[in-house]
Amino acid sequence: MKKVSIIVALLLATGEALSFCGFYVAKAGAKMFNNKSEVILVRDGTKSVITMSNDFKGDVKDFAMVIPVPEILRERDIRIVERSVFDQLDAYSAPRLVEYYDPSPCNQYLYKKEFKSLKPAAFRNQSMMNMEVVEDDLGVTIEAQYTVGEYDILILSAKESDGLKTWLTTNGYEIPAKAEKVLEPYIKSNMKFFVVKVNLEKQEQMNTDFLRPIQITFNSPKFMLPIRLGMANSTGEQDMIVYAFTKNGRVEAANYRTVEMPTARKIPTFIKQKFEQFYFDAFEKAYANEGKKSVFLEYAWNVTPSWGGVKCDPCVGPPPLTNQLMQAGVDWASTGEQVYFSRLHVRYTESKFPQDLQFVVTPNKTNYQARYILTHPARGPYDCDNGKAYEENLKLRRNLELSELEILTDWNTNKYTKYISEGSNYVNEKQDAWPVGGAAPKSGGGNPPWGFLILMTGVVATGGMYYWRNKMKEA
Repeated sequence: MKKVSIIVALLLATGEALSFCGFYVAKAGAKMFNNKSEVILVRDGTKSVITMSNDFKGDVKDFAMVIPVPEILRERDIRIVERSVFDQLDAYSAPRLVEYYDPSPCNQYLYKKEFKSLKPAAFRNQSMMNMEVVEDDLGVTIEAQYTVGEYDILILSAKESDGLKTWLTTNGYEIPAKAEKVLEPYIKSNMKFFVVKVNLEKQEQMNTDFLRPIQITFNSPKFMLPIRLGMANSTGEQDMIVYAFTKNGRVEAANYRTVEMPTARKIPTFIKQKFEQFYFDAFEKAYANEGKKSVFLEYAWNVTPSWGGVKCDPCVGPPPLTNQLMQAGVDWASTGEQVYFSRLHVRYTESKFPQDLQFVVTPNKTNYQARYILTHPARGPYDCDNGKAYEENLKLRRNLELSELEILTDWNTNKYTKYISEGSNYVNEKQDAWPVGGAAPKSGGGNPPWGFLILMTGVVATGGMYYWRNKMKEA
């Protein structure tokens, strides 16, 4: 039987604030979360454009998606886009680390600028088009069928969940035991099912096993992500990164609490070498503090291409270009109308997220960005009156930085007491000096996110069925 993949401005210097913002050092992108999916979500009135990243690994003949949709999609409503769009949006909006350098307390203004880049962070061979158009005995109807790019696509309707389950099983799908129960509400809501497999002949012509993202467009008064199906065969936590675009302001969850990740926090300088681990643990701490049932905001900003203002602080690179936004489904990007970009991070389980995600477009245009700040001490010698005071203040500052680190992550900071006592002479930047467990970032216990890739989630799996204050504080 074939497998189915459902898919900081820190300024703790001795006197006045510096007149420039910090230097971007590193980011914590989506790739650091193992059991993750990425979705681009564009909302304009009742129109939604959803782009799902197919992070599928394996034999492409074993790939398939089943996605509930509110209407019968036309061929022109389905498009293939390049993975580079996701990479650009992730890199630009990812939580980031920024560093500052103290000026010399004895008027030796020495600055050092460093940049560091971290690695961000189906069916079998039978042709879908040979299937019968109507399966009367099961109550399943093939409403439309297309070949788009390297994908064969069916739009199904069903009268009963057991009939749909039987139809899918008969046509090569392995159905999780609880799929039938989860399917029933969607069938009763008269939703259709967008079924995708790889066209092996066209895929072979491309000479690659990489599957490009699929984009769908539809109209619906409901602005939602039906994640329940994504957990039909899941036993653990799944992370989802949503890159949302509107004309009006932030996108937030309507039926779950939406909170900002802690930001502009001042942390020890040795975190430069382990920022991904730091952010992973900071997210886990925030997630637990919220009862594991909140949606987290990681970035919110006006990124209108025609607007020349700042779109981040600090920026990791150029903002999304007009053509990239257009490819993501922001079809008004070239008209001069505002483009507001929200990055949401959801970690969900069946018990904590029993309802589908409902979203709302808010009028909130406050800029926000998850950023964390480290400040390097000034170089000595501190052979002046101000220098002696600076050294004492530096120890106090570093004590606060360690306290902040522990608050954010629950790391045991006792091993870093020399960071306080030795001040600017302290060096502990070995990349293998992990403060907890010696483990690199991982999520969900390391298990793959078995799930059903469903409408507006893009949850990827390999063996299941159903998948930033008006400007930040100035530096």
